[in-house]
Amino acid sequence: MGATKKTKARKGELWAELQDACAKYNKALFVNTDNVTSKQISVMRKGFRAIDAVMICGKNTMMKASITALNTAPAEDDEDYEERKATWEARPHLEKIIGQLKGNTSIIFTNTDLLEVRAILDSQVREAPARVGSLAPKDVIIKQGPTGLDPKETNFFQKLSIATKIMKAKIEIINDVMVIKEGDKITASQSALLDKLKMRPFEYKMSVKTIMQDGNMFDPKVLDITSEDVLAIFSKGVSNMTALSLGSGYVTPMSAPHLIMHSFKNLAAIAFATDYSFAQADALKAAASAAKSATVVVAAKVETKEAVKEEVVEEEKEEENFDMGGMFGDEEEY
Repeated sequence: MGATKKTKARKGELWAELQDACAKYNKALFVNTDNVTSKQISVMRKGFRAIDAVMICGKNTMMKASITALNTAPAEDDEDYEERKATWEARPHLEKIIGQLKGNTSIIFTNTDLLEVRAILDSQVREAPARVGSLAPKDVIIKQGPTGLDPKETNFFQKLSIATKIMKAKIEIINDVMVIKEGDKITASQSALLDKLKMRPFEYKMSVKTIMQDGNMFDPKVLDITSEDVLAIFSKGVSNMTALSLGSGYVTPMSAPHLIMHSFKNLAAIAFATDYSFAQADALKAAASAAKSATVVVAAKVETKEAVKEEVVEEEKEEENFDMGGMFGDEEEY
């Protein structure tokens, strides 16, 4: 009897907690809690409280009933009519929450940055073996090389069509091989082989299934978009619009700076080719003249250095060819 009262009390707490969260928060993450331990959930709840987020875990039927009751307009014959009529408001987006309550789903409500919530989810990850009959959450690949197993264990590899050889009385895999593909149901042979290789290929954590913000639903992949990604996409769009504007001749704010620059270049070219000029062109002419003078000075210095170098080389050649005859026997004999 005591256990029944405790269960009803807890159900009432969850009922009220869910309704309060639906009214208070404008963001929600729907997460899959399969294979997540109670210890992991306890640690995450503590982290959620620190960032003003709350996680609701309950039966789908109870959560659907609670949300439906919250979203139903109060009637005069309701017991809590007087209490609800002053604060009730229609929340049509809550129907979307009901639509997400399928399978083992929990809800995390928050008004803070969703990346902070995901960071807490990613902090609680545990390794797990390949259990027979479960669906593989990702591909499992065994790398080539020694396995440390005795030749008598070859049977496991043969059942999975894995090529092996015996090296130093141990089994060695010849090539990398994908043992399990994502979504496959794990067989007894696959599970036994991975256990013998001491591989725990999977990891279990709360994975985000869907995101709701301000009544709109999003794919969880949006959490992977960074500010740099947004800036790159925006820059690419601006470049495309600018190119379209310049190509079509239809002037837009994005193409105006380019048109002004092209016009200035044409005016500058005319100023250099004729006597016509203006202040900015005079500055360009002065800069070009200064650069030309500097080039001439540098060229003169280079020519001078080359001339001096050639003169020194000629002098060295003359010294080498100096006549040394008559000193050691070319004179007349006595």
